[in-house]
Amino acid sequence: MLTEQQKDWLNHLSDSHKVRIIPYDPRVKEIFKQQREEILTILGTDTVVLHKGASAWGISGKGDVDIYIPVSLQQFSNYFERLKKSLGEPGSFYQNERVRWNKKVENIEVEVFLVNQDADFWKESILFWNYMETHPDALEEYGKIKEEAEGTSTREYYTRKLMFINKIISFVKNESKTLERWSGFGPPTSCLGSRHSTTELPPLNLGYYIKVSLNI
Repeated sequence: MLTEQQKDWLNHLSDSHKVRIIPYDPRVKEIFKQQREEILTILGTDTVVLHKGASAWGISGKGDVDIYIPVSLQQFSNYFERLKKSLGEPGSFYQNERVRWNKKVENIEVEVFLVNQDADFWKESILFWNYMETHPDALEEYGKIKEEAEGTSTREYYTRKLMFINKIISFVKNESKTLERWSGFGPPTSCLGSRHSTTELPPLNLGYYIKVSLNI
């Protein structure tokens, strides 16, 4: 499912431009390292600079390097002005939420995002990334979705991506609520019978239920 805000954003994307999916390029690691050093020079060595997305995970994608700089709302304007002096005018600007700059390094697209670390979209992005980085099967499925989008329009590509991302985030949130309800409770023992004990219960195969719930 897509949110109304996501639908509005997608409607602004091209329905004719064709997406090209590029295999993972190991050069992105060095490019990120170089870009990180430049950002730290501008903003200070205590700045958090993250490499996320397909190129960070070694899977196919659009071939770009996504770099994120999460800061507090109090820091946002100051960091924006400092980055603007070095990177120029941004490609997109959402007041007190996120800003994006684009540049080319060794013919590879680099996107630098300044983000409000307290914004809802950022918190949900963290949920998604953490899940991808700890569930190889889901990451593999995400890679297939990207590969199968080769030749589709920009709008269709991002629609498929967002639907998968939303599904993962929804699952993680629901799973978190379930675990909260279960916390403090042990498995039921009244119907185990004399031949069983709680320690003999088979482990819950979360991986199986994740696949079934997400259809992956």
